[in-house]
Parts: sequence; C-alpha cells; structure tokens
Amino acid sequence: MEFKDYYQVLGVARDATQDAVKKAYRKLARQYHPDVSKAPDASARMSEVNEAYAVLSDPERRAAYDQLGRGRQAGERFTPPPDWDAGFEFHGRAPGGGAEFGGDFSDFFEQLFGRAGMPRGAARHGRGGAMRGEDHHAKIVLDLEAALRGGVHRVSLRQPQLGPDGHVVLGERTLEVTLPPGVRPGRLVRLAGQGGPGQPPGDLFLEVALHEHPRWRVDGADLVGELPVAPWEAALGGVVPVALPDGSTLQVRVPAGAQAGQRLTLRGRGLPGSPPGDLDLVVRVVLPSGLDPRARALYERMAQALPDFDARKVAAAEAERRGGDER
Repeated sequence: MEFKDYYQVLGVARDATQDAVKKAYRKLARQYHPDVSKAPDASARMSEVNEAYAVLSDPERRAAYDQLGRGRQAGERFTPPPDWDAGFEFHGRAPGGGAEFGGDFSDFFEQLFGRAGMPRGAARHGRGGAMRGEDHHAKIVLDLEAALRGGVHRVSLRQPQLGPDGHVVLGERTLEVTLPPGVRPGRLVRLAGQGGPGQPPGDLFLEVALHEHPRWRVDGADLVGELPVAPWEAALGGVVPVALPDGSTLQVRVPAGAQAGQRLTLRGRGLPGSPPGDLDLVVRVVLPSGLDPRARALYERMAQALPDFDARKVAAAEAERRGGDER
C-alpha cells in the first residue's frame, strides 16, 4: 500500500500546533463538504481530510505516526514494520479506529489504527458516583528468552500529550511488571490502577509481542525451530543435543531414515503454561562441503556404490505420497 502524508493532506507543517491543525481542518471541511462543494471529488477529498484530522488531532496517534513516518514520502510503497506502535501508551485499550469521525478510512489508516473493536476507554462511574479512571493500553516487545523466563521486567512507556505551547510532547514513565513464565504473544497483562486517574484509577493493559528470533519462532504455545543433523545422523539415527533459547540443552532422538523437512514433535516441551506447548523441530540435513578432500572422496565412493539412486525420482515420489495422504 502507499504511505499517506497527513500533513500534506491538511496543508500544515510537521511542527504545526494542534490549533493550526484544527484551523486547517475546518477550512478544508468547509471547502469539501459534500453539502457545499460542487467538485466531483468532494466526497473523496472530505474523507481524506477527515482521516488526516483523525490522526493529527489526537496527540497519541500523531506521536506514533510521526515516529513511523520519519523520512517517508507520500505515495511511496509502504508496509508497517512489526510492532511499530510498541512502547506508546494510549488512552483506551487500543489506538482506536475512525468511527468517531464517521468515515470509511483507507487501508493505510486501518493497518495503523484500525483496532476499532477495542474501545477508547471511556471513563465509568465507580462507587458513590465517582468517575473511574480511563483504561490505558500499550504494547511491549520482549526477547523470546525473557518471555520464557518470566519474572519481573522493567518497561518504559512513552506518553504523548499536548504541551502548553500547543505541540505534542512525549512524557515517559517506567514500570515494573511481573510476567508469568512462557507469556505468549497477544497476551494482555493487566496492571490494576496504572491507567488514567480517577476514583478508582483505571487499569493499564500491556499487550505482549516478541522480537523476531534468529533460530526460533512461536506458534501459539508451540516453539518451532530447525534441527540441523549430519547425513549419517539422519540416515542411521541417533541422539543429538538441541540448545534451547532458555539456555538449557535437550537430548533429542533422531529416527533412522529421517528426511530433510521432517518434523519431530516433543510434547509439552514448548512454552510453559497450562497446558504447555510442544517443541517442533524441523530436520535440516547439513552436508559436509565437497571442497573438503575427505568428504569428496566419500561422495565419489557413494556415487559409484549407488549408481541407480535418482534424487529427483525419490523426491517426486515423496511429494506424490504426501499429496495422497492430504487428500
């Protein structure tokens, strides 16, 4: 999709005050409102203006958008990086959608702020008629090792707010949060009383995400990774060590005749929890280099001893068998 420059849409500078943003919006709204404008593209332009204002009028959305859009040009090909909004503390349980502006906004907006199903956290009445504080939401990104370990973690959150000069400024606060071992992506951790002020204060919901790991990925509660084996370990079978991301080492039995791509599943050895996930290891056969004279001599002997072996035919037969099993 294409990157949208909301400042360009409203015709304001990137350092414009919130009052300047509001004035520009009102001027364009009078110009393009379908009840006033006779231009054939008035409705589309009004939708663009509403969308831009929905972001730039909100200090929280604007701060996150500014970080994301630094150095980008309108119309360039764009894909939001994973967890681009991590570390920002939003009022409500998500950045929110555009429903309050009554618009069908672009895919660009929906990709960034489209979690409209999660409300912006309206204050609620508490005991005795007092106003309960608004709930807040933030995303934190952990290393896989930290998620497996759990325990107390220190997190810093940026709090966009409107400064006295009309510009958006970033405050910051640091919290200590206790996470259960094996906390999973998408888990919401509730910190009671850490949201907006009120009687009682609102809650802060931390959504957990994980940094990409070079060797492992998380699939629900399962831990998935490669199992590199030598050709003789795959052919003859054996027990090989597997270094897990929590620092422990697991001895895994490789069955004789294991093939590249074969999945070995160890029940209950994935992310801890109730119930724990599984550990899925995908076999990868690592061949000794043919540049090594010893390996080359062995490869030549195998070629002479197995002249009728055709790797292409064997692979085609395996693919056909797998297709039959799936049907």
